[in-house]
Formats: sequence, C-alpha cells, structure tokens
Amino acid sequence: MSRRTVFSLSRWWSIVLKEFLQLRRDRITFAMIIGLPIVQLSLFGFAINTNPRHLPTAVVIHDQSEFSRSFVAAMTNSAYFNVIESLPDEEAGRRALAQGRVQFVLNVPVDFSAKLLRGEHPSLLVEADATDPTATSTAVAALPGLIQPVADKDITGPLAHLNGGPSAFGVQVHNLYNPEGITQYNVVPGLMGVILTMTLVMMTGLAITRERERGTMENLLATPVLPIEVMTGKIVPYIAIGLIQASIILAATRFVFNVPFVGSPVAIYLAALLFIAANLTVGITLSSLAQNQLQAMQLTFFYFLPNILLSGFMFPFAGMPRWAQFIGNLLPLTYFNRLIRGILLKGNGWADLWPSVWPMMLFTAIVMAIALRFYRRTLD
Repeated sequence: MSRRTVFSLSRWWSIVLKEFLQLRRDRITFAMIIGLPIVQLSLFGFAINTNPRHLPTAVVIHDQSEFSRSFVAAMTNSAYFNVIESLPDEEAGRRALAQGRVQFVLNVPVDFSAKLLRGEHPSLLVEADATDPTATSTAVAALPGLIQPVADKDITGPLAHLNGGPSAFGVQVHNLYNPEGITQYNVVPGLMGVILTMTLVMMTGLAITRERERGTMENLLATPVLPIEVMTGKIVPYIAIGLIQASIILAATRFVFNVPFVGSPVAIYLAALLFIAANLTVGITLSSLAQNQLQAMQLTFFYFLPNILLSGFMFPFAGMPRWAQFIGNLLPLTYFNRLIRGILLKGNGWADLWPSVWPMMLFTAIVMAIALRFYRRTLD
C-alpha cells in the first residue's frame, strides 16, 4: 500500500501549522477574528434598544402657567421625553419635525389655563414624527398617564372640584407623516439605502484587488495615469448601476408597497446620486487597503454591519446611547435614511435636506482622500 493512501499525522500537522502561519500573516483576517465578536456584542448588547427613551422634544407654550410647566416637567420625569428647545410657534415646530431635530412637539394653546379653571376640559396637542412608528408608540402610550399626576399636584384647594370627575384636561396626539403607523412606510425607503450600500461597496471593494489577482494591475500601473484617474474611472460605471437599482427600488416602493411620494423625484435622485458616490468611495478605499479579494470581502462586511444596526434602519436612532449615535452619525446610511424618508413621507425641501446633505459630501471627500493616500503605485 502506498504511503500516500495512508493517513499521516505528521503531514496533517504540517497542513495545520501552515494554516496557522497564514492566519498570523493575514493581519486583516486576524483582526476580524477578534473584532467581529467585540463589535457584535457591543452593538447588540449595548446600542440596540427597542424601547427608546429620552426622545428629543420641543415645546410651543402660548400659556405660561403652573399647569403647563407641571405637564412639561411630568413629560421629562417620565424618561420618554427630553425637552431640548422652546419654539415660538406651530410653524417652527413643524419645521423642527420635518428636519428631524425633534421627535415630538408639545403645543399649549393660549387659553389653556383659562378653560381649565372654567372646567371646560381643554386639551394639549402633541405632534409626533411617526415616520418610524416603533420610535414613538411607547412614548405616545405614556402620555395619558401624565394627566392625573399633574391634576393631583396643581388642581387642589378651591379648585379640587375640577378634579373630581373626568380628567381635568386631555392630550391629543397627531401622528404626522404616517398617521396609520404602517411599518412599510418606514422600512421600505430604508431598504433602498441598505441595498445600495451592500451591492455598491461589495462591487467596488473588489475592483482593485481583482485587478491585482488577475495580473492586470501591473499593466495598469505601467500606464501614465494618476491615482485620482484610476479611482474615479473605476467608480463611474457603478454610478449607472446604482441609479438603475435605485429606480427599481423606487418603482417597487410606489407600486408594490404603496408608499406615498410627497416630495420631489428630482430630490430623490440627487440624494441617491450623492449616497451612491459615498458608497463607491468606501468600496474603492477598502479595495486599496486589502491585499486580496477575501480581505476586501471581510472589510466590506465589517463596514456593512454598523450601517445596518446604527443608522436607524432597523432600530430607532434616538433610542441608542450617545456613543452609538456618534458612530451612526459617521455613516452615510444614517443621513440617507433621513433624506429618503424626509422626501417621500414629509415632502422636505432643500432647506430641510441640507443638514443631511453636507455630512455625506464631507464623508465622500474624506474617504476619497484616504483612498488616494493608500493607493499603491507598485505591486509590492
């Protein structure tokens, strides 16, 4: 019997040692082995929260009284609301909701305390940005429970008779932009950004490493082309691919899922174009950093995971801790989710979109500079 047909422990152990040596030399793979569990534990264990609290809230108070002050304090003490600013009128409140600066706006009418003292059972108005029903539903459900503690605190003594029967005042909630709380209105527009991120970063992430492994990179380096010419030349064809994907997703969004189109189609495509450029620069940068296609795929996955979890696509952005929001604010998908949902559901104009536009432009410029910095003019 030939020695090659008999299992050899020494040959087997040589293969094992060879694989360990390759893993040790492949620093990116080794970093992924350590980094992925840490990242996943941190994201899932600490950052993800399906019961968001301390949601940003603005107040429009036309009746400064002890009743309105007590209700604002009760909202803050409930831990569901975080009052961050006072606005002059309802128009400013709607603008803050449209831009995504706040999740709720409390409106106290001019004659609130007068009607309360006359026993007319007035109502406060709370407007909610309901584009993401998960982010607001728990806080909205907590509002009726704040009425009685405020009444027990302030409606006492000669006014106690006003607190004997039905609630002395009420709270009306207007769920704006998605009053029926349809989940698809929030999820489907967000899927556009997720799909574009996954496909475009992956395709361009393999662009340079594929050239290197096929041996065509040497010919490319021998030509008198600048790194910026190589980078942008490789990106341009994928822009057309991204726009085709965006058109398919928009068509399904409108005609299959019946998501309303309130805003401008031109604004949608310009936002998509900017987001596509941001993702392509990420892919080409990862391709410059990676030594081979396997490393490029690993880096792509490492980039994709935080985008899914920290951008507000799967979980309410306002419910995450500050450090997770900081990371999320570094990712272009966070801003694209705000842009696409704002255009489709809110009909946002350019003034409302700009706070999410300029961070993506800055991100694209910085990442492209990194790609140029690490572009190798030799195969060594």
